[in-house]
Amino acid sequence: MSRAVGTSGIVNDQAYPIADSLNTARKELVERLRAELEENLYCVLPEFVTPEALAAMTQEAKDLQPYANHNNSLRNCYLHRQKDETFPDDHARNLQDRSSVRMIAYDQLAEESVLKAFYHSEDVRQLVSEIVNEGNLYENEDPYQPANYVCYQSGDESSWHFDADNSFTMTLMIQPSSIGGEFQMSPNTRSDSEQNYSHVSAVLQGQRDDTIVAVGREPGALCIFKGCNSLHRVTPVEGDVLRIMGVFVYEFSPGVVGDPEVNATIYGSHVAAKSGV
Repeated sequence: MSRAVGTSGIVNDQAYPIADSLNTARKELVERLRAELEENLYCVLPEFVTPEALAAMTQEAKDLQPYANHNNSLRNCYLHRQKDETFPDDHARNLQDRSSVRMIAYDQLAEESVLKAFYHSEDVRQLVSEIVNEGNLYENEDPYQPANYVCYQSGDESSWHFDADNSFTMTLMIQPSSIGGEFQMSPNTRSDSEQNYSHVSAVLQGQRDDTIVAVGREPGALCIFKGCNSLHRVTPVEGDVLRIMGVFVYEFSPGVVGDPEVNATIYGSHVAAKSGV
């Protein structure tokens, strides 16, 4: 799937000289962002994408919005839709909330899509690899997952959740909503060795708002965050302005593809028909 495309006109190369690995400003940028990611569990690169590229992405997402799959369900923060009767009703595993987002899959994007070009850029992938600092990154080989638009209309939201297996998540703010749609995190809500159910429940029930940080996201801002052990959400969107995010999936080994049943659930009937699920 690799295309080795450039980022001319897409990445703001005046502020981010990502193609020049010997550039002193680039080295300092990587060191700073790596430290921020390690300390805060997130880092943000404002104005990373040019206004022209954002305009193209916005138009493509709007054109494809009628074909987006609307995921609208109750789920717990572990992304499960079914309650667990072995735990009390007020346990973190049984506290459910509504999530409503609209997914546009990789296979729905045009061949000349600017979002695709951004994802397939070796310069972008190398920069992210250095910031995350966990080894080489490879493109996801799934037909649907590598680069997606995630859209939120009025009333949509993404409830508190942990990411399933991702060591990190990478998103691009393309168009924020006029009201709401704030990205919030509660860093280190749990750990690899301790689920911290009582603390997780307190955050879910609004009893530990002191742990929550709002991550500012202006158009063109790239965000890298570690969501496996940090609860995060997008607050309800209001107004007529469509909230549009680009979401990108890189892997630590080559050849990774997704589960067909999971893809059918996330991306809808057109994927289910292709995979026979």
